[in-house]
Amino acid sequence: MLSYAAIFAACVCVAEKRGLPGVPVVFVGGYIFCFVDCPLGNLLDIQYNYAYTERIILCFTGYPLSTHYNSNLRTVGSQMAKLLMALYESGQTTFTNADAVRITGLQPPLASSLLHKAAKRGLVSRLKRGLFVIVPPELGTSVEYSGNPYLVARYLAGSAPYYLSHASAMELHRMVTQPQFVVFVSSTKRIPEQTLHGTQFRFVLLKPLHFFGTMKHWVTKQETIEISDLERTIIDGLRQPEYCGGITEIAKGLWMRRADMNVQKLLEYATRLDIGSVKRRLGYLLDLFGLAPEQQLGVFRKSLTPTYVPLDPLLPREGPHVAKWRLQVNISPEELQAARST
Repeated sequence: MLSYAAIFAACVCVAEKRGLPGVPVVFVGGYIFCFVDCPLGNLLDIQYNYAYTERIILCFTGYPLSTHYNSNLRTVGSQMAKLLMALYESGQTTFTNADAVRITGLQPPLASSLLHKAAKRGLVSRLKRGLFVIVPPELGTSVEYSGNPYLVARYLAGSAPYYLSHASAMELHRMVTQPQFVVFVSSTKRIPEQTLHGTQFRFVLLKPLHFFGTMKHWVTKQETIEISDLERTIIDGLRQPEYCGGITEIAKGLWMRRADMNVQKLLEYATRLDIGSVKRRLGYLLDLFGLAPEQQLGVFRKSLTPTYVPLDPLLPREGPHVAKWRLQVNISPEELQAARST
């Protein structure tokens, strides 16, 4: 099956060869109809024909073309076809105004005008100033389409170091069973919280010293994002449980992915971060679930101070104090153990 990009390319080339001002391409549902060199009602000559030796033209025949207005039909000119073709070929569905300038060769004001018109026709959706996403043809003329939220998060972070973290990373690592409605991004740059087309993007500020434990995650066949690795995802959750649904959800994620979890790396990350509450919570969960030997935990425990902190800071400070981990256990061990069966 021909890709959209191939069809665009064919239509653009033929139109330019014929000296046409725009590419006669029409989107109908999920198909692209190209009305170039294809007389209605005539079958495309599959014999050697000089008119088609260098171009592939897709022709749908046999049905009369309605000349009545149809709000679902979307036409594109040569510049927009060139832009969409390049984006489809690179697998880039989210793009900026600068991308449009680079691909089309237009001056920034003209590129902005091109994208403004495309947005009004429903070809692209404007997420924020200078940021757009291609609207899939099957969605019709939707102007509220937001695309892949993880790719959008990457663009919102810009050139700053970032990674998808907390509940978003847990979702990507298959550590949760419930859908997530807020996208969490950790970055060394202070970025304000934003809501685009109903999706909330929350940025968590990190010290450059604490930026470690990331990996690439393929979102599409061509595009990747940065996310926290399994171990860093747990550490971030223990540091800020409010961004993951609480300690119980983190305990579930830890247990669900225990076979792939590197316990030594968990302990090293907690030591490197050097936050007492994280060390206490991690040690307690590893001990409770039997995921680390006592000898390994004993060495780790030596760095703890006498201060007690709550296991879950989101819950009231009540419950027994566990001297072994300098922790006030305000979630019953039975409730945490129940996570192993979910």
